[in-house]
Amino acid sequence: MIPATNASFSEAAPEHFRMLSALSYCAPLLVNGVVLPFFPVWLAMHRFNDHEIGIILAVPMVVRVLVAPIVAMYADRMKERADVLVFSGGLSLLTAIALYWTDTFWPVLLVFTLQGATFAPYVPVVESIVISGVRRWGLDYGSMRVWGSIAFIVSTLVGGQLISHWGGQMVLPVMIFGFVMTMVMAIYCPRIGPTRRRGTPVDLQQATGSSLRQPHLLVLLIGVAIQQSSHALLYTFASIYWRELGFTGAQIAILWSAGVAAEVSVFFLSRRLSRRFDAWTLIRFGAAMCVCRWLLFPMQWGFVGFFLLQCMHACSYAFVHTGVQRRIVASVQATQESSAQGAYFFYNGMFMGLMTIASGYIYAFLGLASYYVMALIAMIGLGLIIVAYYLQPQRAGSGGKTREA
Repeated sequence: MIPATNASFSEAAPEHFRMLSALSYCAPLLVNGVVLPFFPVWLAMHRFNDHEIGIILAVPMVVRVLVAPIVAMYADRMKERADVLVFSGGLSLLTAIALYWTDTFWPVLLVFTLQGATFAPYVPVVESIVISGVRRWGLDYGSMRVWGSIAFIVSTLVGGQLISHWGGQMVLPVMIFGFVMTMVMAIYCPRIGPTRRRGTPVDLQQATGSSLRQPHLLVLLIGVAIQQSSHALLYTFASIYWRELGFTGAQIAILWSAGVAAEVSVFFLSRRLSRRFDAWTLIRFGAAMCVCRWLLFPMQWGFVGFFLLQCMHACSYAFVHTGVQRRIVASVQATQESSAQGAYFFYNGMFMGLMTIASGYIYAFLGLASYYVMALIAMIGLGLIIVAYYLQPQRAGSGGKTREA
């Protein structure tokens, strides 16, 4: 996924780095495996309307994107970035417990927003630690990241079975268990010191320009964020819609797991994909498939049809994410790893938050036709991605556009 081949390394990776990094991805995605598909069901159980559900899910996203880059920049300056995870996981656990005493709009909005703020830095900081391992010791990003996706699948399937038997009231206990695991892994997450400022022994493509100020990278991140924000309608209302179609909690869990399983397959094949396709090809193809996905989604496909559409998540998310991570490595200096991930998180979260708010109103007005609006949003994102490709600085001595990584 992130190329580190043909590199020379003067030191070995710390013992158990791969295993602990993989488990560090698992912990937050155990939470996301329940919150993403089933928290809307919990909200619907408490009779929140479409507008309220959209706002409750969106406001924490906006808060997250304001908090995550600040904490990520602070993490770059800490002796141990992993220490941030202890505070993030612990405070998030408290907010999950507090949801037991909230069941009306304003209290739920407040508590869930606090959870968004406290949990915001967890994944970007883990991501920056793993990418440090890729840079320093030539490790394979996909082989570590994939276990987080597997944890998401397991969490979703277990959550679906529990909800099939006991309904939406099981969302909070499973969420609390997930946050307990984030605390455990925050303690065991690899401690590898601060980001390297000189003498990094990794022969990756040299980062160029002035970090995130490069126009092509800025346009790329914004274009990808817009394209990814088209998933907002799916994340907010798909589970509710599938329940209305008569699908059981277990079937809904399988549908969500199908998307993540397809994502996992991309991570397993990351090295082969990296050798065969450059980053820009993955990003553009994934964004184009995203447009197709939303054009097809409103049709009545039945369970098997929706299963196949969910498998397109391999393209609409995993291909795009894979390509962006490779472009960040190729464009951003190692001393700004956490900051770069924070910026990527910021743009994704900001556009996703705004689109989630909008999706509540769009879905209430247009119903399933709202997915055609999402196809248009994905097309706009694809257009910006193409613009970013042609904004790349020319390589010295080649006279052509950069196409590597």
